Amino acid sequence: MQSVQEVERVMEELQVSLEAGQALERRLQVRVPAQRIDLEVESRLRSVSRTANIKGYRPGKVPERVIRQRFGDQVRREVLQDVVQSTYNEAVNGQQLRPVGDPQIDAVPDAGAPGVDFSYTATFEVFPEFTVQGLEAASASLPEPAFDDEDINFISDNLRRQRSHWHTAAREARNGDRVVVDFQGRLNGGAMDGGTGENVTIQLGSGRMIEDFERQLVGLKAGDSREIIVRFPADYPNQTLAGQAADFSVQVSEVAEEHLPELDEEFIRSFGVESGAKDDFVLDLRKNMADEFAARAKADVKRQLLEQLLVANPIDIPIVLVEQEATSLQADAMRNLGITDAAAAPALESFRQAAERRVRLGLLIGALIREQELVADREKVRERIERLSSGYEKPEEIRKLYYQTAQLLTQVENAVVEEQVVDWLSGRAVLTPRPTTFRALVTG
Repeated sequence: MQSVQEVERVMEELQVSLEAGQALERRLQVRVPAQRIDLEVESRLRSVSRTANIKGYRPGKVPERVIRQRFGDQVRREVLQDVVQSTYNEAVNGQQLRPVGDPQIDAVPDAGAPGVDFSYTATFEVFPEFTVQGLEAASASLPEPAFDDEDINFISDNLRRQRSHWHTAAREARNGDRVVVDFQGRLNGGAMDGGTGENVTIQLGSGRMIEDFERQLVGLKAGDSREIIVRFPADYPNQTLAGQAADFSVQVSEVAEEHLPELDEEFIRSFGVESGAKDDFVLDLRKNMADEFAARAKADVKRQLLEQLLVANPIDIPIVLVEQEATSLQADAMRNLGITDAAAAPALESFRQAAERRVRLGLLIGALIREQELVADREKVRERIERLSSGYEKPEEIRKLYYQTAQLLTQVENAVVEEQVVDWLSGRAVLTPRPTTFRALVTG
């Protein structure tokens, strides 16, 4: 029987070598002494022998050779799996690495057989090590309100459009009209997925359909039919159609024009202005404009500062994180487009640039959070949860859900601490006032 000192020596004899691959890829070559494996296998087999229930033998009295024959291979496989996990963690900690995701494990053939050292290679990516640059040179233009009468007209017209009515028009369709159409699409002479629609309502110029399709509906009247050729954009989400020209047969059943309500007392009261007076309505609009302007101005400064942060820090980013983010964006796009068939999914490559930006920005923000030792402000967390809950029928239940669900609470805390990072950046940056109308800020 081995002494405690011998066992400890075996446990310490882990051999590790580290290789750097491209960018953030790392390879750990690990060799585990055979004795370490064999000791653990023997220990587990003894435990099994105490409880094994095998016909013809009393519990605890099964011969060792029977235990080894019946359970030896299974126990050794389990030991090897556990040894990979434990020694990988030992090796990573010993090398002071920060891996991203799970490693790819490649074991040497016959590794782990009785009396044979167990060798494997773990390939993985690590988080980049860097110090955030460009903080001293941070600057942004700060939108300052320069409201005018056109801003009032801009908002009031938008409110009127929310209450607009549509009337049938016995004329050719114009941009801004609504048309109801049936269409049948063909690609290379054959039917195309999602290329058929019946009684589809389209507001021309809204961008609901691709621009080339909507443009060719202008000038048609109810009862008209037309054969059109539509060129799909090169960046169209459905990769099968991207850059392709498709034939469409279109039949128009209705053309309707928009009628806006009058800016009268009834309309004004419908927006909570009890007096119905236009002057009071304008005052209310100006207050709402000021609130929205402040929020959008802050978002605009955030956009500028984060863009500068990205330019100043062209850090390497883990491919595995980019793939995960691109897959998440692809899934979001499929939900938004109502796509359930994986074969019709937008190409993953089309989301890669946005995914790289998000991952890089997330790493930079995370670094600033650690460097500045920022933690989520509890009051801001509470305020954010109040805002999120207020839109529900039973806000108290939603509020309770946020506090009782760790994942939801973490999401809120992450959003709050990100805001604190932006506030910290804004406090250091040189902000130059930029007089801006409301409509210019809203329309970009």
